[in-house]
Amino acid sequence: MYDLLVVGAGPYGLSIASHAAAAGLNLRVFGRPMASWRDHMPGGMFLKSEPWASNLSDPAGRWRLDAYCAEQGLAARHAEPIPVEAFAAYGLWFARHAVPAVDERTVTRVTPGPDGFTVVTEDGEALHARTVALAVGVMPFIEVPQTLRGLHPALVTHSSHHNDLGRFQGKDVTVIGGGQAALETAALLAEQGTRVRVLARAERLRWNDVPPPWERPWWQSVRSPHSGLGPGWRNWFYSERPGLFRRLPEATRSRIAATALGPAGAWWVRDRVERAVDLLPGHEVTKASAVPGGVLLETVSLQGVRRSLETEHVIAATGFRARCDRLGLLSAELRGTLATLPDGSPALGRTFESSHPGLFLAGLVTASGFGPAMRFVHGATFTAATLVQGVRRRLRATPPRGTVPVPGGGSRSASPSPVGR
Repeated sequence: MYDLLVVGAGPYGLSIASHAAAAGLNLRVFGRPMASWRDHMPGGMFLKSEPWASNLSDPAGRWRLDAYCAEQGLAARHAEPIPVEAFAAYGLWFARHAVPAVDERTVTRVTPGPDGFTVVTEDGEALHARTVALAVGVMPFIEVPQTLRGLHPALVTHSSHHNDLGRFQGKDVTVIGGGQAALETAALLAEQGTRVRVLARAERLRWNDVPPPWERPWWQSVRSPHSGLGPGWRNWFYSERPGLFRRLPEATRSRIAATALGPAGAWWVRDRVERAVDLLPGHEVTKASAVPGGVLLETVSLQGVRRSLETEHVIAATGFRARCDRLGLLSAELRGTLATLPDGSPALGRTFESSHPGLFLAGLVTASGFGPAMRFVHGATFTAATLVQGVRRRLRATPPRGTVPVPGGGSRSASPSPVGR
């Protein structure tokens, strides 16, 4: 019986495992380390977050991104984006140094039991754990607009389905969306010789500004402090005080989670897009149908003007929707017990514990409760430390059957100790 089983080996799962191991918990970690970064992002992309805001978390703060970059002879400077490939390699380096051996098998089912949970792997092995932390990243929550669903994957894909855009060289591609994923994907497509357009519902595309210098007059820092989510006091609150964010009224949290840090492109990709990509803001797809050679898209503008266009492929860079009902690895029994917020995400306690005792969640699925930081790597530091505290508290509160509490918060067997073993 394990104390904790961590499902997922991305930035959140690895950080949780590092803190749990340092706390002396008996744990296992499952998942392909940094899988989303290695398998679901095309080469040539960059990390949008600042290098100093992109650390995985170990209790001593030893295995930071800047330490990895220094070891590899790479730059990790403010306002200079890090290649996604380098960040993925950093995550593997962190896993080797700060985390017990990761089991790369996929967990297919988590079911509740009398002493905790039974976790089943892809090859049928069943393991038992008193607590489980789900850090499954974003892939279970892919969101494709209703108008595009049902079309064959040869015609429509999500932006996260691609780690190589080479198949689209010389073709005509339409990217749906106005955020960083859409705009950087479009830039990479254009730079390899694809004819590409971006179609977005917003009236105009938004671009993040170049961040202010790291060192600047004190009064500028006071007026607009740096934070892991960008400059400004509001971003500072979101990134540095997730525990206080959770205390906001539910309606306020929901509004912020839905609107804060909305779709926008990084400053360093703007010129690459505007000089090479056909931009169609203020347009929404009302219908999509397969035609010989591709897809026919019917659109309407904000002014009500309708038009049609044909394209060989559509890439929906339309984000993710974190809902409990998309956590398919949870048994229906377990999933049905979870209390949810109005947007369908789980309602969580202050240590990321769900309404089912012993089941903890981390990452994107917690953003409605703990704020926008949970959509970024930066949120892993607060999450890992806080969640492991919650796990330890849960373990003290619910000792396994056959044990009784002892002074100091531990437990001992209620049965006589076996002799001769």
